[in-house]
Order: sequence, then structure tokens, then C-alpha cells
Amino acid sequence: MAYDDLRSFLRALDREGDLKRIKVEVDPHLEVGEITDRVNKAGGPALLFENVRGADMPLAMNVFGTDRRLLKSLGLKSYEEISERIGGLLKPELPHGFVGVREAFGKLGAMTHVPPKKVKSDSAPVQEVVLQGDDVDLDALPALFTWPQDGGSFFNLGLTHTKHPETGIRNLGLYRLQRHDRRTIGMHWQIHKDSRNHYQVAARRGERLPVAIAFGCPPAVTYASTAPLPGDIDEYLFAGFLAGRRIEMVDCKTVPLQVPANAEVVLEGWLEPGEMLPEGPFGDHTGFYTPQEPFPALTIDCVTMRKRPLLQSIVVGRPPTEDGPLGRATERFFLPLLKIIVPDIVDYHLPEAGGFHNCAIIAIDKKYPKHAQKVMHAIWGAHMMSLTKLIVVVDADCDVHDLHEVAWRALGNTDYARDLTVVEGPVDHLDHSSYQQFWGGKAGIDATRKWPEEGYTRDGGWPEMVLPDPPTAALVDRRWKEYGL
Repeated sequence: MAYDDLRSFLRALDREGDLKRIKVEVDPHLEVGEITDRVNKAGGPALLFENVRGADMPLAMNVFGTDRRLLKSLGLKSYEEISERIGGLLKPELPHGFVGVREAFGKLGAMTHVPPKKVKSDSAPVQEVVLQGDDVDLDALPALFTWPQDGGSFFNLGLTHTKHPETGIRNLGLYRLQRHDRRTIGMHWQIHKDSRNHYQVAARRGERLPVAIAFGCPPAVTYASTAPLPGDIDEYLFAGFLAGRRIEMVDCKTVPLQVPANAEVVLEGWLEPGEMLPEGPFGDHTGFYTPQEPFPALTIDCVTMRKRPLLQSIVVGRPPTEDGPLGRATERFFLPLLKIIVPDIVDYHLPEAGGFHNCAIIAIDKKYPKHAQKVMHAIWGAHMMSLTKLIVVVDADCDVHDLHEVAWRALGNTDYARDLTVVEGPVDHLDHSSYQQFWGGKAGIDATRKWPEEGYTRDGGWPEMVLPDPPTAALVDRRWKEYGL
């Protein structure tokens, strides 16, 4: 089972020797970021900074910095476990016989434990302490100034809650938050994000938007906030599915929203239409600075927290970073969903070096001429996959996770006069390489074996791949120890 809250997970890591407590004073201005980045890139432990200069609470970092820790936090042994569970729920076939009926009811029974569960305020650890008005002081929370040209100090793992002003559908998202002063936070809501849409609808109606930001949430909730779910899918439903139990929620004190009862700290406020401040620059997960732009500025009216709270944050920047395990989880978890949209896909890989969303390597069981091009355009039309800038399509016998194998196919199987598709379309808000913001050029590489129907007319057709002789390979396997190698 997934852990109920952050602190129980940290205790488990501590018992296993996978948590390092740093007791000396550290500076959140550059020093914490430098330490964390070095430890993460070395594959090191989770970190708990117990004495952060100027802050009133400890700071947990690099908590999800390895695949092992992220999987452990979600109660999983492999990412494929969730892929299989999601795939099972999506199977369209009707049940056959008693066994099939029992399995179908088993799925329905499991889903009854998924919806979030409301608890009373006096049962919610996150509301043990309530601060309002002039008692609110965001300087007491350890915000990070991570890179030399950052425009200020940021909270990088605050889970932002909003709801659509007309439909009431809530959204849980993960956005960077710049601390402007002791009561004001900048909301970095990019144009493709649901929370930005909520804000724009409220502004059009002349209404202010309620916002709640939760820190140190149960791991399944934290992961769910990063998942690229469609806007009408409740992240807390998905979190409960991941955790295998209902997520406990509590009503906020001053805004009509609910937050995890087992979070560490929650900020509550109302966002007034048109309240904007310059936000950034910020050293982002692209490995480059994103520029300063105007973004909504939220005034915090209330802070609730545990009696002895701790904060959780992450460092983003040039890969690899803590984004890596989170991105790999998304890649595996959503393979069954992507197959529903694009059933041609056998497997896919989103390389961390490409920021995950910039590049997709797709394996297909090629069935007709120009099948690869069909898949490219299907992906460019599939929800947030529409932001993919480079798609490389390979045959099903290629291991998409072996980048050496993929490069060999893509570099050797391609005639760029015929097999390169170049289009224009939307790109990520953070993409610095497009010549104008929000849209730019994209490419698809058809690295599959080419057919005569596609215009490949060389004598002998597509050549055979060079492979070892199977009997000889088996012989060498048997005698390998004899060779003394």
C-alpha cells in the first residue's frame, strides 16, 4: 500500500538508511539547491535539512530522487504494476463464464475505494494550527533560490487546488510558486494548464478565484498532481486508485475547496481578476532559464499546518533531476491510456534528456504503407502529447528504452528526403527554442523498414538485419565458462 502521509514515508526511509538528516545550518539561497543537485545526480539518499536559515520548519528534498523511492512511496515494486491495473480496467471485452463475471465484479469492487473521503477539521492533522491575516508570514516557509539568475525564491512542490467557476470540477496541479513577499505568491499558470483556464473563466465573469496550495502531501497525491490527466478526470480519484485507498480530504478554512487532511502545510487565498506581477526568471526543468513574464499574484489569507510541520520541495534544472522518476512513472502508467487513443502503439519511451514531453520514441507493428506517418499525426492530436516536438517511429522489434538501439535504427534506416515529416503546431509554454512563443516546428522520423509500396524500389528490397547464427550463439552460451573470459 502507498504511504498515508509524507512523514511516515520519511520515517521508513530513515530506518532503511535512505534518508540523510543534515543538522548544520544551510542557506536556502543557492546552497540547498547545490547540495541537493549533487546528491540527486549521484543517486544519493533523500535529504532532510533540519536547520534552514530564516525558516521555522525542516525541508525535505530529493524524496522521489530514485525510481526505488518513488515506487516504494506508492507501494509498488515496478511501474508496470499500475500499467497492468489500468490496462485491466480498460479492457473492453465482455466477461465470459463465472470466472469472467467474478473478475468484472472484482474491478468494480476495487473502484469503490477510490473516491476521496471527507473528514472533519478536528480529525485533520493539517489544521492543527491556523494562522490568518497579519499572522501569515510566508518567510517562515523555506523557499529556494536555486540558480544564480533566478528572479527570486520559489516553492517548487506546492500542489495547487482550484475549481472551474461554472462546472465546479476541481483541478489539482503542480506549478512553481514565486514568493513575492510575506503574503503574496506568483502563480506560474501556463497557457495549456487547467488552472489557468479556471482563472480566465473567473476573470471573464468578474469573479475572484479561490485557491489552496498544499505542501507535504501523501505521495500518491503528489504524484497525481504531476499526471497529465484530461481536465474532467479528478486527480484525487486517480490518487486513490494509485494508493489503493480513499484519500482523506478536509474543507479549507477560508475558501470553498478541499485539501488532503494529511498534508503538512496549506496556503489559502482568493485570486482577484487582473492581479498580476512579474514572475521569474527561473532555472527550469528544460535546463535553461525561462524569462520573466507577468503571472497572477495570489494573496494568502490563511495558513493551516501541523503542530510540527515540514516542507517538501524539489530542484529542477538540467537533467537528470528528481523529475526523472516522476516522468518515468507517467510514461509507464499512461501506456494503456495512450494505446486506447493510438492503438497502433506497441511500446513508447519519453527520454528524460528531452524533458519527457519534447521527444517520443514509438514502436509499432507496421501493417501498411506510411503507417508510421499515421501514428505521428495521431500522437500530435492526443491531449498533452500534442506538445511533442520529435517523434521517432521504429519497428516493434526495437527496444525503445535502449537509446543506442534506437539511434542505430533512426540513423541507419532513414532517407531524410522521404522519411522526415516536418509540421508546425503547439509547443510547451516553456520551450525556449521556438522562434515565437507557444508554437513552432516539429519533426517525425520514420525509422521503420521501408516497403516497396512506399517507393522503396531497390533490387532485393529492404536488406536483412545482421544477426548471430542461433545454433552457434547457443553453443557459445553453453561453453562460455570454458573460454575463461
